[in-house]
Amino acid sequence: MAKRFSEESLNEPVTRHLRRDVTRLLVNQTVGEALAWVRAHPPEGRIIYFYVVDAADHLQGVVPTRRLLLSPPDSPLADIMVRRVIALPADATVLDACEFFIQHRFLAFPVIDAQRRLLGAVDVELYTEELGHLAEPERPDDLFQLIGVHLAQAKQTSPLAAFRARFPWLLCNVVGGLLAAFISGLYEAELMAVVALALFIPVVLALAESVSIQSVSLALETLHAETPSWGRMFGRARREALTGLMLGIGTGLAVAAVAAVWLQNWRVPVCLLGGIAGGVAGAAVLGVMTPTVLRLLRRNPQVAAGPIALAASDMVSLLLYFNLARWLLA
Repeated sequence: MAKRFSEESLNEPVTRHLRRDVTRLLVNQTVGEALAWVRAHPPEGRIIYFYVVDAADHLQGVVPTRRLLLSPPDSPLADIMVRRVIALPADATVLDACEFFIQHRFLAFPVIDAQRRLLGAVDVELYTEELGHLAEPERPDDLFQLIGVHLAQAKQTSPLAAFRARFPWLLCNVVGGLLAAFISGLYEAELMAVVALALFIPVVLALAESVSIQSVSLALETLHAETPSWGRMFGRARREALTGLMLGIGTGLAVAAVAAVWLQNWRVPVCLLGGIAGGVAGAAVLGVMTPTVLRLLRRNPQVAAGPIALAASDMVSLLLYFNLARWLLA
């Protein structure tokens, strides 16, 4: 039966369970040379992937068994290998590996260091002893479902443990709410001069929070499919900023139009347009960056990202809205 997980084992480094006897083929070999080498050095284990490396052991790709067997002997491996390889970083945990298996449904993943040198591989032998039936057509799906079931069971902790894990992050919302009240107090003069500014605060915050949660959800989904890095995060943040700005302008124009007809005053609609556009753009960036930053800092983004992103989005939106109002009303 499948191996049972515990809270401690899920946080173990995956390198503790690494198989270093993976089959390495050189990128400058031909299919014929690779097959001759494999025959002379039969792979160990029941799960075999052919990883292609260069002379410095940097991972270059993976060769599907079917291509290796059916391609002409004089074909270079570089022409038939799959260059885009889903790999686990060396600092990944068993939990990360579990999520990779469930998400991608491969039977093994290479493990690489920061320079993409191949350290070894981790396979489903880590999680199950039922590999004798892997050749059956429906058995792999059963295995991945079994991994998912036991992973979910391992994450189900006692109410007290769940409280301890989640309560500190909810304090971000408490602190965010108190800071929002404090910021509103700093702009009391503007709120008293134009009471309508206060009427639209819930709309400004609701739009920023909605976009922030959307971005958090997209970022969490992306983290299941790729290894996080600072470079990818900033690239995605730039794209999300443009998307957020367009969303903010669209919703800001709608709210500003209603305010203009209702209040017969141009200042409040301009404040709304600027505050919503800037707040939503900032919320989108915060939403997409927060989960990645938490993952890179070895924190659980699924629990912490939402409260942190929401609190930060509220602060950014209120500051933009109130400062724009102060400037216009001056």
